[in-house]
Amino acid sequence: MNRKPLVVVALIVSAMLLSACRQAASVAPPATQGDAGAQSQLEAILNAAGTQTAQAGGLGPEQGGGANETAEVGTGTPGASGGLATATPTPKPTEEPLELTVPDKYTLQKGEFPYCIARRFNINAAELLNANGLSPNGVFQPGLTLTIPKNAAQFDGERSLAAHPTDYTVQSGDTFYSIACKFGDVWPEEIATANNTKVTAELNAGEVIKIP
Repeated sequence: MNRKPLVVVALIVSAMLLSACRQAASVAPPATQGDAGAQSQLEAILNAAGTQTAQAGGLGPEQGGGANETAEVGTGTPGASGGLATATPTPKPTEEPLELTVPDKYTLQKGEFPYCIARRFNINAAELLNANGLSPNGVFQPGLTLTIPKNAAQFDGERSLAAHPTDYTVQSGDTFYSIACKFGDVWPEEIATANNTKVTAELNAGEVIKIP
C-alpha cells in the first residue's frame, strides 16, 4: 500500500492543530471566512486522502465500496423473513351441511301418503295413522296436515323401496316429493341438494337426476 498520501495528510493536520493551540483563548473567537475556508480545505484534503486509500485497497465504486453504490430493490411487499410476501388466495366458503329434522307437523305434497312419510321419518306407520285418526285404506289428498307423534316406535319393516345411490329418469308428473316416496328412506330435500336445485323446482320428463 502507498503510505505517502497518509503521511502528507498527517503532517498537514499536525501543523493545523499546533496553530490552533497557539491561538487558544478563554472564549473562542467568532468564526471568520478564513476559518471556514481552512475547514473546507481540510475536509477536501481528508476526502481526497480517503479516496486514494480506498482505491489502493481495491474498494472503488466498481467493487461495491463507493458512495454511489445502489441496492437492488425487489417488487412486492416484504414478508416476515425479509423476502417478498406472496398473495394468499381467499378460501372459498364451504357449504353448510343439510340439516334434516323431523317436524311436529307435516303437510302432504303431491304424490305423498302417510306410509311414505312414516318410512321417511322412520316412525311406526300405525302410530302415525292413529295420531291423526286415519284409516289405512283412506284416500289422502295433497294439503292434508299430519301430526307427527313424538317418541313413536321405529318403522316396522324395510324403509327402502329401491336401492340408491343411483340415477333416476324423471317420469311425467314426478316431483322431488313423489320420487322420494318411490325410494322410501330418502328425503326430497336430499335429492334436490344432490342435483344443485331447490326442492320446489319443476322436473321435466326424461330428465336424469341423482338419488343420493
